[in-house]
Amino acid sequence: MSTAPDLSAVKAYLLDLQDRICRALESEDGSAVFAEDPWTRAEGGGGRSRVMADGSVFEKAGVGFSHVFGTQLPPSATAHRPELAGKPWQALGVSLVIHPRNPYVPTSHANVRFFIADPDGPNPVWWFGGGFDLTPYYGFEDDCAHWHRTARDAVAPFGDDLYPKWKKWCDDYFFLKHRGEPRGIGGLFFDDFNALGFESCFAVFRAVGNAFIPSYQPIVAHRKAAPYGERERDWQLYRRGRYVEFNLVWDRGTHFGLQSGGRTESILMSLPPLVSFKYNYSPEPGTEEARLHTDFLRPRDWAAL
Repeated sequence: MSTAPDLSAVKAYLLDLQDRICRALESEDGSAVFAEDPWTRAEGGGGRSRVMADGSVFEKAGVGFSHVFGTQLPPSATAHRPELAGKPWQALGVSLVIHPRNPYVPTSHANVRFFIADPDGPNPVWWFGGGFDLTPYYGFEDDCAHWHRTARDAVAPFGDDLYPKWKKWCDDYFFLKHRGEPRGIGGLFFDDFNALGFESCFAVFRAVGNAFIPSYQPIVAHRKAAPYGERERDWQLYRRGRYVEFNLVWDRGTHFGLQSGGRTESILMSLPPLVSFKYNYSPEPGTEEARLHTDFLRPRDWAAL
């Protein structure tokens, strides 16, 4: 079996993954459907952005596929690999962010991507990356345990070391340094993954992508009908502000997309439709809102619960 990178196989998988995720989310919502917006990039490549808006379950869901390429890497891609500066490159990926209507349903994010530099050269440099993470507004230990167990089981066939390593990487990455707090309860995050050769790395990559819906959909199904009022909605909008802060200030994918001349609407479709910022606000001690900070927004061995 060849170990040379197979871009066509990666692209076919990602297009199918986008289709499957959109079908599952439409089924769970029951009223809204995704609108597709194909686009092209002047510097090379393009993609198809899909957005579901104003659904009964999902206030906004964006699932985007992109395959872009260029002749020179942007600074965000060469900061840790200066030897790649000036090299031609290609990047393929599916990225999604789901903002539910009900505050008891968590926001979720997933991204799986493949990158290759100097693809036509004698020694192309390539790697896989991605993962998924969960951002609840109200904490439920059984939801967190299910999310992490599904993540753990997805990569378990490829070695016992992957889940703890990639869980920690996720906890460290999705962290708002300027506030000293995690964005959510984590999941999996990996990057620069090529150590096992192309075929084995591609298998891990597919396992992660395929695990997203089994991780998220049962939580949505369980929580989407929970009653809520203005207090819960107000808290949800406030916490969405943290999501916006991370995506705009820290997220490397956002920076790469903007620096590489990507399509702004597709890059920023991850942002929630409504959000609230309050000055110097803290929830009342002992409330369920305060418990999100004290009991959930900290690294824990959720899969062991």
